[in-house]
Amino acid sequence: MPTPVIEVEHLRKTYGRNVAVDDVSLHVQPGEIFGILGRNGAGKTTTVEIVGGLRHADAGDVRVLGLDPRRDARRLHERVGLQLQESELPPRITVREALDLYASFYEDPADPASLIADLGLTEKADTRFQNLSGGQKQRLSVALALVGNPEVAILDELTTGLDPHARRETWGVVDAIRQRGVTIVLVTHLMEEAERLCDRIALIDAGRVVATGTPAELAARATAEQVLRFRPSAPLPAGLLDRAASVTHVSAAHATADATIEVRGTDNVVQDVLVALHQHGIRPLDLHLEQGSLEDAFVALTGRASQDAGPSVTTATAARRAKNREN
Repeated sequence: MPTPVIEVEHLRKTYGRNVAVDDVSLHVQPGEIFGILGRNGAGKTTTVEIVGGLRHADAGDVRVLGLDPRRDARRLHERVGLQLQESELPPRITVREALDLYASFYEDPADPASLIADLGLTEKADTRFQNLSGGQKQRLSVALALVGNPEVAILDELTTGLDPHARRETWGVVDAIRQRGVTIVLVTHLMEEAERLCDRIALIDAGRVVATGTPAELAARATAEQVLRFRPSAPLPAGLLDRAASVTHVSAAHATADATIEVRGTDNVVQDVLVALHQHGIRPLDLHLEQGSLEDAFVALTGRASQDAGPSVTTATAARRAKNREN
């Protein structure tokens, strides 16, 4: 295995009595899109802000490209791009001016004009920030994260608040970033986004990693059951499908040819059902197979469904309150 780009071991961070991150460990490999998935307030943003050197952990070890974010913050910022969940620019600054300004912070920046083109902002290059749409602001935020030619990009809740069309456009931007050879850490609470983009996912709940794997692996952990639905071309003989060892449940087992049959089972249930039907000259019409999803995995592993709404006090809110107390 190659040396991980990011290594996090036993990370912990608290804000007063609020435990934001509690013993988080994860490894990110070169070139992958690694998702950090969880509800609002689960500790995702605090984790990546520590990885990016914006916050300091109370305990644990973090290495990014072999650097310690606390001791080597300046060197790290030259190699890691951050798109934060909450960020603003002066309302009157244009897209071109913002990128030129950020490029001036680096010794070897990317070409701002190329980034503007790559991220679909050419027609908005001279548009003020205040006049950009939500999706355009997000693309500009990503461009600013990439202007330093980073080796790692951390994208925090990239598509929150975007309409479905803008969200899918932004997903295309993430794919384009990977094509540039950048390792991506994608923070999200959207199941579809994680399934669509991520090679591997760390599922975080209440400040802890409860599972890590590919979207398919996590879905498989949630349930081994598969659901097969079809309309038989002829009535089913009594007990035909119940005989297979892989079948756990059959609904409408004696229904007519017009009824929809639902078969639940494990392992080779699809093969067993199709073989049984073939032996009796019955064709499955409108065949549909359902397997476990990432949403199922989330519910199974955390004991609750994902929701867009966050809890009454998120870790980000707790962080701001702690900072205010310090001041």
